Amino acid sequence: MPVAEAKSNPVDRLSAAVLPEGAGWARDARQKALSRVQSMGLPSRRDEYWKYTRPDTLTSEAVPQAAVFESGEPDLFNAVERLKIVFVDGVFDPDASDDLSLEGVRIDRLETAAQADIHWAKELYGVLEERGQDPVERPLAALNTALAPDGVLIHVTAEASKPINLIYNHKSESSDAILHHVVKLDSGADVTILENGPAAARFNKVMEVDVADGAGFHHVCAQGRDHERRAVTHIFARLGEKSTFKSFTLTANGVLTRNECVIELTGDESVAHVAGACVGDGDFHHDDTVFVTHDAVNCESRQVFKKVLRNGAKGVFQGKILVKAGAQKTDGYQISQSLLLDGDSEFLAKPELEIYADDVACSHGSTSGAIDEDALFYLRARGVPSAIATDLLTLAFLAEAVEEIEEETLRQEIVDLLEGWLERRRG
Repeated sequence: MPVAEAKSNPVDRLSAAVLPEGAGWARDARQKALSRVQSMGLPSRRDEYWKYTRPDTLTSEAVPQAAVFESGEPDLFNAVERLKIVFVDGVFDPDASDDLSLEGVRIDRLETAAQADIHWAKELYGVLEERGQDPVERPLAALNTALAPDGVLIHVTAEASKPINLIYNHKSESSDAILHHVVKLDSGADVTILENGPAAARFNKVMEVDVADGAGFHHVCAQGRDHERRAVTHIFARLGEKSTFKSFTLTANGVLTRNECVIELTGDESVAHVAGACVGDGDFHHDDTVFVTHDAVNCESRQVFKKVLRNGAKGVFQGKILVKAGAQKTDGYQISQSLLLDGDSEFLAKPELEIYADDVACSHGSTSGAIDEDALFYLRARGVPSAIATDLLTLAFLAEAVEEIEEETLRQEIVDLLEGWLERRRG
């Protein structure tokens, strides 16, 4: 189906919506979410937080086609022992997946759990997403809660014995995948979630993360290599006292990607870091939209986003830090920067601070520029070819975001991916 045919009325998608089958708790949560999105309506360019990104191909009933990357996805995260859970065009692949047993963790599939009368996910499924609708509406997340047929429900009761790797493979040019994940961490628990792969021609994903007191959540995502894919992803996180949330996302391809992250720091002395790096070439539009709410004392948040753009690629960053009254001793940091490798690319940024406490240290900044000519001259003068020198400076520019990944092995995997992308473009 040509992309032009995907411009159908978004209302058609809502009127044609059919909820997946499920028991009472799942049916109720999905029906509430459907009512939310029907009340809000799907996003349009008139919405404040969509004025830089056209949502029509994400909201249309018809699915734009996306060619499957012929060379396939590179193996990723092989350097770490991990539990693999594989989805192909949004459908669970049991043959490619590992057994879902893991010490310190209980893992269920949403499709199975939704048929049960009682499940722990009842207290969380759609709950954090609904909380994240205020003060900014996020209708594509509510649509996901209503229509997602599957996903994983991860209950972490202790320190997980190894990372959990969610792998999203893409095989159909017209696939429309919707997945919803819920991660619940008990007090003192710790888990690392890895994600990689292009997922589908069009992909809508929600991950709700509830981090209890003293728990730690670590997340590294590498969005796949298929160039024509479209994706909208959401993370909704709630942090308890002295808990930690750290998330990093790398995007190297994709004609349209919007990553939203909504974080609530509700427990004193909690820490939330969210970071992202993207490299885009040509018909590439990448949007990071982040909202961090401080609602407790002595908490820390960091937002670090770097974008490298060329040949007309476009990058967007919308980031907000909201400090509520009483959230004293807040430390909030936000930086968004772009490196434009030509005069045709574009970076649009909207950093925001809204502060109602008086004992805080909050800062934000956004810059956009070209390669440092002095640094380039320095490398060229020492015999480094121009293309390689440009790549070295590009990697140095991205380093602050990549360094947000704590685990050295995972960090090196991301650096290798970036080096490979730059080398292929150099060729």
